[in-house]
Amino acid sequence: MTRISVQRHYAVMQPLIKLGEEIRQRGHLDAKLADLVLMRCSQINGCAFCLDLHSKEARAAGETEQRLHLLPAWRETKLYSEAEQAALAFAEELTELPSHESVPEVLYERVRQHFDDAGVIDLVLLIGLINTWNRLNIALRTEGGLYKPTAH
Repeated sequence: MTRISVQRHYAVMQPLIKLGEEIRQRGHLDAKLADLVLMRCSQINGCAFCLDLHSKEARAAGETEQRLHLLPAWRETKLYSEAEQAALAFAEELTELPSHESVPEVLYERVRQHFDDAGVIDLVLLIGLINTWNRLNIALRTEGGLYKPTAH
């Protein structure tokens, strides 16, 4: 059961919503890649609401069921581009943050092969943002399964 309705406090959420929109509008990150990152972080954190929302949005935007189903095992398939693989590894590292020595140089350099400065900044912001949303929805026990995707 939901503890506090996020919808009732929608005005307070506007800075987070706006940041997400701005990251997408800047276009430094491919839309499908961004959807995969949002999904993967939400899988790690176990956020049902965000998994529901982002899986439906990704499918509405043309993402395949196969890629969404195999996302937890992305390292075991060739369905994801090198840029997507680098972004997913980066997302996992930043979501789990095992220590202050996280994000080893080899991973950072892998990401830099695919993203310029603006792309790296937007990727870090996207990962941080979804982790914030995950924590908010988990803390408030926002129910998953009811989200209706926007028109694409």
